[in-house]
Parts: sequence; structure tokens; C-alpha cells
Amino acid sequence: MGKTEPRTLPGFMELLPNEQILFDQMKQKIEDSYKTFGFLPIDTPIIESSEVLLAKAGGETEKQIYRFTKGDNDLSLRFDLTVPLAKYVAKNYGNLNFPFRRYQIGKVYRGEKAQKGRYREFYQCDIDIIGDGELDIINDAEIPSVIYSTFRKLGFENFTVKINNRKILNGLYESIGQKENSVEIMRIIDKIEKIGEDAVKEEISKLGVSDNDIEKIINFIKIDGTSDEKIEKLENLQIDNETYLMGVNELKEVINNIRLFGVPEKNFTVDLTIARGLDYYTGTVYETFLNEYRELGSVCSGGRYENLAENYTDRKLPGVGISIGLTRLFYKLNELNLIKADKKSISNILIIPMTEKKEVPFKLATDLRQLGVNTEIYLSDKKIKAKMKYADKLEIPYVVVIGDEEIETKKIKLKNMTTGEEIELDFDAESIKKIID
Repeated sequence: MGKTEPRTLPGFMELLPNEQILFDQMKQKIEDSYKTFGFLPIDTPIIESSEVLLAKAGGETEKQIYRFTKGDNDLSLRFDLTVPLAKYVAKNYGNLNFPFRRYQIGKVYRGEKAQKGRYREFYQCDIDIIGDGELDIINDAEIPSVIYSTFRKLGFENFTVKINNRKILNGLYESIGQKENSVEIMRIIDKIEKIGEDAVKEEISKLGVSDNDIEKIINFIKIDGTSDEKIEKLENLQIDNETYLMGVNELKEVINNIRLFGVPEKNFTVDLTIARGLDYYTGTVYETFLNEYRELGSVCSGGRYENLAENYTDRKLPGVGISIGLTRLFYKLNELNLIKADKKSISNILIIPMTEKKEVPFKLATDLRQLGVNTEIYLSDKKIKAKMKYADKLEIPYVVVIGDEEIETKKIKLKNMTTGEEIELDFDAESIKKIID
């Protein structure tokens, strides 16, 4: 019988250890950033009842769901972390404190066409703030400060959080009698950077929108200046529409409060073309771009929604949140050589036993681990040259060889594998830790 070819399905990422170390470091930095803002961890099942998971799904989303049966159970793999959050909050409402601030980092599954940088299994890193009945607009201003903190922790400085408010867009279209076409118009406008202004005008005109109204729309999205200047121009348009005015006021308040959270002016701006989540978001929306690498697209996005769990409960649960698609971000940054997977081991020290009294080096390893030092013991019976070569290949920074002489004299030599320097130390974990730290 022939051997089965070891292969990984298209659209599923598998990394070598050095790459996985780097990926895990990025994931940990994101999680640490979320924690500093007091977000609480939750985890939800990867597999859910299809009835629960697909309560609101339809169109392309439903086509991409991994759905299967096991016995009498109709099951689906989660396609994002927001729908499971809605179920979670509705189910656990009586045990949660509101506003409920949660983060979740986990894998999600979408049966998209696998292509470069697009995955069927990928990590999302989400935060959401959920209110009970209401949620103050100042929460919308805190979210960019979380984005700012997170991307600074990841090592980026030149990035911009672009902010808009869906009410402004909805109000504009209501004011020119295009409420019914508003979603489709916004979908078209969302493509303006890809297809250009002329192509956008042409597509909007196919909806039966007059040239005069198309000009109003284009002039609106071309409003420029600083964030404050843009807001002032929005106020001066004199659009007498309640939804529009509410959106402008909310955007103004969010921008003013972002400054209170300490986000530098260079890292956020009002962008009136941002209209993401057309059938989902109802207020503030965000998209984040690395300015020198716009080809990556938005690396973190989200916004405000009025009723998270409407498919599961009659309670009104408004919220605001963002998501980072970590798998795609990692792939793209790696492809552009913006990150380097150069760490081959997570061990701080390799202990090489060269004695029959194995309990001594084993105890030293245990003592080091209890002090928080990542410690590996070389257990294979090979010559010392092969053991040192192992440490060198994995770039383990320190090595200590323990033989009968070291046990008898209670002295060891700690070798720095980078410099080749050997330091004589007392035979105890505390002495070693001081040098390694």
C-alpha cells in the first residue's frame, strides 16, 4: 500500500517553528494590549448549532459557511467572532456586568476561494463593548486608543485610523431622496480608491440617480482638510435632516474625545468614504491603514451597532467593536519583509548532562523553570560537539555543561553562544538567572 502524500488543504496556514514563534508573539502583543484596557477574555465554541449561528446569515455569508451533520445535529463552524458573541451575551445576560467589555482571539472559518493572502481558516482578534439598553458615545472614542496602543505594541508608528459615521451617510441620502439606493451607493463609493471617481459616477448613474445628486454625493465625499475642518464643512452644508445632524454631532464628539484618550493627531482622521459593514454598522465606523503599505488594505476595522443580539433576545444591546485579521496581517507583513521570523527557539538555556548523576542537572533545570527561565535539557546520547551544534543551530543563547567535576566543585561555566564567552558561576539557579536576565 502506497504512502499518503502529507499535504495541507489550500487556504489553511501552517508555519515552521521559527515563524510560529513570531506569529505567537504578535498574537500575545495584541492580547496584552487588549488586557491593558480592561477587556475580559471569553472563548466560544468553534462548532455551533446551525440554527443559532445562521440566525441572521444570508447571501454570500451563508454560501461560505462550513456546514455539516453529525447524527441528528445540524452544525456549522463559526465564520466570525461577533455572532457567537451575540449568542454568548444573550445566553449569559444575567451573569454579566454591563458595559460588558470582552476580547476574544480565535480561529474562524470561511469557505472562500483560497488565494494568496486569503485564508479559509484564520485568526480574528476582537474587542467589543456592549451596553445594556444604551451605550454612551464616548466608548466609540476609546476604541481608536485601543487600536493606537495595539499597533504601537506591534512596532508600527506610521498608521492612520480613519473614522466616519454611518448616520451622516444615511442622512445625506435621505435628504436627496436616495434612501432606497443608499446601501448600494455606499458599496460603490467604498470602491472609489480601487476604481476611481469616474467609474464610481458611472456606476451610481446606473441606479437612476440624477447627475445633480451624483455631484452632491461626490462633493460630499471629497470634503477635505483636518478632522475639525471636515466636521465644520459638514455642519455648513445645511442639510436639514435629523439623522445627518445626529451623525455629525456624534462624529464631532468622538473626534474631540479621541484626543482626551491621548491618540496623536497624525494617527487618526475623519474619512467620509468609510462606509463598512453596510448591513450591520449604524454609527461610528473605523478602518486602519499602514500608511506606507496601503496595498495591505484595512488592517483593523469595526464600528458601532445598535442591537447586537436582536436574533436571540428582545433586550436592546448596543455595542462598538473592532477586529484584527491576524492571519492575513501576518502573511502580508511577512511577504513584504516587514517582520522577520529569526527566533528559532524559545529556550533561554540548554543544559547538557555529562554525568551518570542525572538528578543533579534535572534539578537545576527544574529550579530554573520555577524562576521563569525557559530551560531545555539535551537528553540524546551524542558527542559533546553534536550537542553544542544543536544549541548553535537553534540559536539558544546560553549553554551549561554539567559533569562530575561541576557537581563536585559546585561551580559551572555558563557559555554565551553569541560571544563564546564562558562565565564561572556558583552551581545554583539564582546565579544563572542573574546572568541570563
